[in-house]
Amino acid sequence: MIPSTCEEWCFPTPTEFNTFLFLHHPTPRVPPIRSKFIPPLSIFPKSKTTHLSIWEFFYLGISNIPSLSRFGVKDFNFQDFLDLDTRVDYGKITGSIWGILCEKCGMLEEWMNLLSVCWKPFIKGDSGETSAAVGVNGCNGDGDDFEKDGLLWYRDIGKYAGGDYSMAVVQANQVLEDQSQIESGSFGTFVGVYDGHGGPDVARYVCDNLFKNFQAKSADNYGVVTPEIIRNAFLQTEDGFTALVSESFNARPSIATVGSCCLVGVIYQQTLFIANLGDSRVVLGKKVGNTGGMAAIQLSSEHNANLEEVRHELKNLHPHDPLIVVLKHGVWRVKGIIQVSRSIGDVYMKHAEYNTEQIAQKFRLPEATVMPILSATPSIFAHDIHPNDSFLIFASDGLWEHLSNEEAVEIVHNNPRSGIAKRLVKAALQEAAKKREMRYSDLKKIDKRVRRHFHDDITVIVLFLNYDQICRGGGGGGLNVSLRSAMEH
Repeated sequence: MIPSTCEEWCFPTPTEFNTFLFLHHPTPRVPPIRSKFIPPLSIFPKSKTTHLSIWEFFYLGISNIPSLSRFGVKDFNFQDFLDLDTRVDYGKITGSIWGILCEKCGMLEEWMNLLSVCWKPFIKGDSGETSAAVGVNGCNGDGDDFEKDGLLWYRDIGKYAGGDYSMAVVQANQVLEDQSQIESGSFGTFVGVYDGHGGPDVARYVCDNLFKNFQAKSADNYGVVTPEIIRNAFLQTEDGFTALVSESFNARPSIATVGSCCLVGVIYQQTLFIANLGDSRVVLGKKVGNTGGMAAIQLSSEHNANLEEVRHELKNLHPHDPLIVVLKHGVWRVKGIIQVSRSIGDVYMKHAEYNTEQIAQKFRLPEATVMPILSATPSIFAHDIHPNDSFLIFASDGLWEHLSNEEAVEIVHNNPRSGIAKRLVKAALQEAAKKREMRYSDLKKIDKRVRRHFHDDITVIVLFLNYDQICRGGGGGGLNVSLRSAMEH
């Protein structure tokens, strides 16, 4: 039943609405709509980030609500809408409508639930829909060692070789594309955050193999960790996934278009190594003398085409390609397709034999690649751990879209350690809700898949640094930890 308050929403004129309707959906199956449940176009400004207007989005939604079918048609083809780049933040487009619906009709929850039924999954995989779980001590378990709150999984507090840690993951995609792990023992400590795109396959593969490759490379070097050891572990992981694509491509060509950002931190003795591909980030909270203040220091380099230095690097590497970076819907993208310039996977951007008609049209490059467009060679930074180094925040870009480095550091500095990763995730979600003129409680009611229009999957790992403990144990301290977020295959 439509609330009576909606009766005040009248389309300016029936003729204007029917003209709009038939211009955009010229088919005999679409009858004129005479309902008064039509908001004026003036409250829905034309989107600046995509050619799809907010009104079209709204109409596509209400036309599929069964209880409102008498006001419109039941059958709509969503393919054109879904074929738009899923990394476009549709929440920014549709933000104003949720506040209006909530205030005028109080029907936000029902609206989003109905939309989630109408929506097709963004991720298509051989195994269909997959549930996320988290495993501890190397097991792909059922998440018993983690707490769960809706789409949020978290471990409030735990101990690793160099101090305490806190971890949290929130899902937005139909299938969780983020993966992460903490490994700690006599060798030191290894932290990984893997932010997948196009599907979960590469992030899962990296979570399964990168640490193993790092261990093997380090063992070959008598346990000594160097930047070269870490770089070679990345490249071996890239080679392994490329070999997997070669074996699977004919049966499943879409595997060539899946990739993952990759952020790794390694504590070896009193040195912290940071290696990165893509736009995940690690920020150090460092005590400022005896002032009681805490400085936020970003330790990772990012590889995103929206950064001028990254565009400059790409143009230098590909001087004969005027379209190596393209501004599309207000976002800079490599070849007009992808934002990150370095990743594991995305082999269609690295090897010409996978840029074929077998992959989806939106990924196809118009010309054969002479050299790889994306790189799997990480940027690596070494930092000597200092007594004033207090904590590290490792997170996928889903967190940094909503919180600045300084805001994140202040949250960790001013709150208890237990549950701090969860607190950071919730702070980001509250900001995402605020940007959409929603209440946080309403955002939590939106299910995965539709939730992706409001925020990305978010992974946060906070490591607290106990300098004395790190020095005594050489980074190991005899405490063995193997913790990872994992998918039940």
